[in-house]
Amino acid sequence: MAGALILVVDDTPANLRLAEFLLARAGFEVRTALNATEARAAARDAAPALILMDLQLPGVDGFALTAEFKRDPALASVPIVAMTAYAMTGDDQRAREAGCDWYLTKPIDPLTFAECIRSYLPAPEPR
Repeated sequence: MAGALILVVDDTPANLRLAEFLLARAGFEVRTALNATEARAAARDAAPALILMDLQLPGVDGFALTAEFKRDPALASVPIVAMTAYAMTGDDQRAREAGCDWYLTKPIDPLTFAECIRSYLPAPEPR
């Protein structure tokens, strides 16, 4: 789904820049957010095809923000991929319970990241 809009939520600017660069290079449109407040605004304004969610956000963490998005009828069907550098035992299950559809650990592999994200996008509807 070339050109699909991906929202990347991460509180580390370097991580945002890397994900944005790799996804844009693969033909995706990318929006970024550093925290829950920015993510809420971007998700509602931009209608993303997929959200990449850092689980370790300041204030409202990625688990709570994912659960919030999944309760919102406008966002409930948007796939959410959890990403974390601090993978703890049980975090993958906790992420799924919050509503994440998939779980990735950081650091991301620059060679496979965009194709991995592409595989999580819903298939385009036939015309």
